[in-house]
Amino acid sequence: MAGAITVSTSPMNLKDTTMEEQHTSLEPKGSSFSTIAPEGSPVIVHKGTGIGLFGYEGSPNGMVNGMSSMDPKLQYVNPSMDEFDELVRALKLQMEDGQGEVMMELGTGSGSSNGLTPEEMESSLASLHSVAAACDADMVVLRQKTVEGGQLADCLVRRKVDEDDFLEVRVAVVGNVDAGKSTLLGVLTHGELDNGRGHARQKLFRHKHEIESGRTSSVGCDILGFDKDGKVVNAPDGHGSLDWAHICKVSSKVVTFIDLAGHEKYLKTTIFGMTGHAPDFCMLMIGANAGIIGMTKEHLGLALALNVPVFVVVTKIDMCPPNVLQETMKLLSRILKSPGCRKIPVIVQGQDDVITSATNFSSARVCPIFQVSNVTGLNLDLLTTFLGLLSARMHYNEDKPAEFHIDETYSVPGVGTVVSGTCMQGVISLNDTLLLGPNFLGEFVPVAIRGIHRKRLPVKEVRGGQTASFALKKIRRNLIRKGMVMMHSTANPTPCWEFEGDILVLHHPTTISPKYQAMVHCGSTRQTATIISMDKEHLRTGDKATCLFRFIKNPEYLHSGTRMVFREGRTKAIGNITKVFPYTSGISQSSTTSSQAMKLKPSQIPKMGLSTGRSKGRRGRGTKGHVHQETVVSTNSPDPLVISTTQPSTKQEQIPE
Repeated sequence: MAGAITVSTSPMNLKDTTMEEQHTSLEPKGSSFSTIAPEGSPVIVHKGTGIGLFGYEGSPNGMVNGMSSMDPKLQYVNPSMDEFDELVRALKLQMEDGQGEVMMELGTGSGSSNGLTPEEMESSLASLHSVAAACDADMVVLRQKTVEGGQLADCLVRRKVDEDDFLEVRVAVVGNVDAGKSTLLGVLTHGELDNGRGHARQKLFRHKHEIESGRTSSVGCDILGFDKDGKVVNAPDGHGSLDWAHICKVSSKVVTFIDLAGHEKYLKTTIFGMTGHAPDFCMLMIGANAGIIGMTKEHLGLALALNVPVFVVVTKIDMCPPNVLQETMKLLSRILKSPGCRKIPVIVQGQDDVITSATNFSSARVCPIFQVSNVTGLNLDLLTTFLGLLSARMHYNEDKPAEFHIDETYSVPGVGTVVSGTCMQGVISLNDTLLLGPNFLGEFVPVAIRGIHRKRLPVKEVRGGQTASFALKKIRRNLIRKGMVMMHSTANPTPCWEFEGDILVLHHPTTISPKYQAMVHCGSTRQTATIISMDKEHLRTGDKATCLFRFIKNPEYLHSGTRMVFREGRTKAIGNITKVFPYTSGISQSSTTSSQAMKLKPSQIPKMGLSTGRSKGRRGRGTKGHVHQETVVSTNSPDPLVISTTQPSTKQEQIPE
């Protein structure tokens, strides 16, 4: 059957087909692309019904309900009123599944009868335009082509948005140092080519030492806006800066670039950007002249470990000799085809390749490769078109209680404390009161939202999957840290000190045993944890085990099933959190002294394991003959927050005058 494919319910086996056959199946010939169906019988999926850009699953027969007897390619040709209502209902479901966007191909039918006559194509486009308007969406024709049976058309249907709302896609930019990450983002967002000496990247740096060294050391964010027709709306002012609020107002979709550091000493920051900012896709940058060196494989492995789809951009092809570029592409293709990656590399050379790659990118096995130059501008239009076709990959439930993960804190003069992060579920509105925590005591305190900004644009609410900044009322910045969450009061959040996870050790020089400590990255949470116990005596490279972890500094808020990265130096392990053990506050202890100590202010809590040998007066002198109590944090207690008091010897201490 040429117009449809049978989707197997078993995992795909790369050994069944050669890479040449897999690459040929991706050529833009109007054929359907594969998705993985849930458990059950095989599903026939027809592209003529309009398949969501990221894996919309049709009805069991692959057609709109009530129209199964009709050839799929004719569904949009002069539909009746009942058929029109069915098409509207089906398109709404597809848009919900595609996060507000659907890629559709008109003219693909069952069997070998692909193609429509010019009259049928004109009628189908008009019907699709009417159906999209009924769904409060815009329709754009991406390309039209002629095949043996007639004409085919690829269309993009995108939900209309309000002036203060827009669709958002997050793309993490990684790669080795000097690969041209910041330079490419400067060229894409400002629309001005580079001079070959780093002129474009100067507009993106946040710190003085970054400008001096030319290397990114922090997590930077840049935006690229697209209107309803897919055209870039970024327009720098006379001073070369971008007005983010204006871009968001006139855009129907905004691509947020998360510019990460490439140097090895900033790997901790890079991992935090990949986990805490929840990117939908990862753009791996490779310098054509330098090749795959340094942290390139490290960043690729990180994206694969976090299950983030990857596409590759090879830069500096204007200054690279052809033989060096050819060797780089051969090595890149070999790495992507290796058993560790299992990707299908596709070199994008035209608009047809762009649309085909964007349509098949959802399978997470296709890896488009772009060859661009920031100096000459070669193939930058293909990359921009591809970015405009990407749709949000993750699904968020807006009906659940609100949950917001904090990844950055600020203190803005005249405003106060500001936090930024990602709304993972629910809806947060202006003047809402949320629970902020957990603090070092494992408590959640109520805070009020006094202002909301999305990409510097004031808004009244934030929904699941969107990034935003909140201005908070009556709370100091030093009481907030990265990794804290803001929850709705009905969620009843519970922090944890200990959690259980299944991990796979990717690399370790020797062996891992209980009491081993390393940094745990889980979402926006980033803290050192200790392995309390595990189901194996020792762990080496390639071993799997179930381990019990315990944070050493603060309790955190975690979800079971969340992806985690466990690293320390060159030691790397990945896994999933399988169980979270709720933390019981020390206030529930029977000790009255501990209960009173828990009520101390943060500034009055002594540091771990430290005690004051003697009390001092205003001038720093000890008090003669003074008998006092020491407040000590017990490190032997199973609960690190149990605070006890000890009575020292009653012997008076003689202090010389």
